[in-house]
Amino acid sequence: EVQLVESGGGFVQAGGSLRLSCAASGFTFDDFAIGWFRQAPGKEREGVSSISNSNGRTSYADSVKGRFAISSDNSKNTVYLQMNSLKSEDTAVYYCAAARWSRRLSPSVNAWEYPYWGQGTQVTVSS
Repeated sequence: EVQLVESGGGFVQAGGSLRLSCAASGFTFDDFAIGWFRQAPGKEREGVSSISNSNGRTSYADSVKGRFAISSDNSKNTVYLQMNSLKSEDTAVYYCAAARWSRRLSPSVNAWEYPYWGQGTQVTVSS
């Protein structure tokens, strides 16, 4: 059974940093891409970043480029999202999601391509 468990959310002031973790189990980690998505109240779910565990390629939404960094520790089956220079508009529930991914491709940040989802972790940034 595929399981994804997010952690690391919390409350932070604008300009601060948080690191989210996504611990994965139940599948061959190296064959999958892991994406981070977020959903703010009243808004649609938005792709934030993703990483392919097979080729190391990453993707970012324009809104977080230069501020967020995704990484993967394949020995721990865990993906991290380092979030720096946080803004109030980053406030949302953050989800990690997994999808089997070709090693020839860069990962996407399209939510519809990811069939497996965690429960989410709340990030609140005060201005």
